[in-house]
Amino acid sequence: MLLRIALLGAVVGLMAAVLVTLFRLCIELSQQFLLPDGLIGNYEALSGWMRLFFPVFGALILGFLFEKLPVEKRAVGIVHVLDYLRFRKQQLPFSNAVVQFFSGLIAIVSGHSVDREGPGVHLGAVNATLLGRKLSLSEDEDYLLAAAGGAAAIAAAYNTPLAAVIFVIEVFRVRYAVNNIMPVIIATVIGTVISRLVYGDNPAFTVPSLSIGSLSELPVIVLMGILIGLIAAIFIKSCAFTATHTLGWRPLYAFLFAGLVTGLLAQWSPDIMGVSYDAVNRIFLDSMSLQALFLLLIAKLIATAISVGVRLPGGLIGPSLILGGAVGGLTELLVSDWYPFYRGSAGFYAMIGMVAMMGAVLRAPLASLVALMELTGNVNIILPGMIVVITAEIATRGLVGDMSAFTAMLKIKHQQEAAQHDREQKLLDEQQQVAIADSDNSVSEADDIIHQKQ
Repeated sequence: MLLRIALLGAVVGLMAAVLVTLFRLCIELSQQFLLPDGLIGNYEALSGWMRLFFPVFGALILGFLFEKLPVEKRAVGIVHVLDYLRFRKQQLPFSNAVVQFFSGLIAIVSGHSVDREGPGVHLGAVNATLLGRKLSLSEDEDYLLAAAGGAAAIAAAYNTPLAAVIFVIEVFRVRYAVNNIMPVIIATVIGTVISRLVYGDNPAFTVPSLSIGSLSELPVIVLMGILIGLIAAIFIKSCAFTATHTLGWRPLYAFLFAGLVTGLLAQWSPDIMGVSYDAVNRIFLDSMSLQALFLLLIAKLIATAISVGVRLPGGLIGPSLILGGAVGGLTELLVSDWYPFYRGSAGFYAMIGMVAMMGAVLRAPLASLVALMELTGNVNIILPGMIVVITAEIATRGLVGDMSAFTAMLKIKHQQEAAQHDREQKLLDEQQQVAIADSDNSVSEADDIIHQKQ
């Protein structure tokens, strides 16, 4: 049994890594073809009008595409995966993954403020469906292999295999046991190996050498953790608020709204467009000014919250990293000028800010800490990382409770489905009442005719 599930994990990991790598290559080739100088992510070089045109035009394409699709085929991303695996207890529909691949490609290339990792998890997880149909797997095996595929996608994206394993434990709620973890580990190893063969050791962004200069900076780290927790709570609430107030909108109107907001905000902060990992590299090098970082933080939060809230086919893991990096970069610029005990290195606060925001938004603090260690290769950074991650987690939990951005969107989705079911039931009841009334009228008319004849 263990050998069988381990081999299946290897197959799922291989399929997930190939599919996710293909998805990323399609994005990068499209950007090289469309963006100035053939540079990936070079949205900053676009003119102001083009920075508005790109997301609006992409929204138009997506809007018309989604309006042609049945409602059940429009669900994509990690929220869709969690819904089917944890609540519906069903296999993931393969057709939704096809929609995810092409719609996610359009959304990211057109500059919307979403990432490729959310779609990657969906694409990685759907491999279990393919195997499940061929091999008649049990419900538990389907769930486990889908989690393994999602973990392989995360590992391939960030070069963090161990963090990817813990991610599915915290987010997918995979119960820790040898039989459960073995296929997930194998899948993440294969995903990481394939990613390194294609992209090298730094598939997402380049992490500089980091260190904390002095323990006297710990109070600053605590305060930054509280601020990150506050921003994470605002982000989660903003996603939920947008989702609640756009439930009845047609996809065309909802996506156009997100495109217009992103295009307008990109006039002041073009770094928000696309996955924005090039902005992370500039933050690490302290090459962004205080004003640019502040604009990036505000614009990225608004654009991503609206994009996620209107259910645009992209992910939010990457944007959470950008938000945390911006907070960290702002903190570093401020303390380097005003805090007399500052001894840190360039990019230190940005790095720990990134993982703290990701942990707070996704409610995955342990995965964030392990990612910090894997990304930096520096055990000395774990102490400040633990402080900022836990502080941010406590602050977020105090403001929004035990709710991640995923569960917030999932809750609203279930409320929408329940309301739709109630409306359909009410309409059915009304039709039955009308039918009964018509039947009674027909009987009454027949009685009248018989009485007249008598």
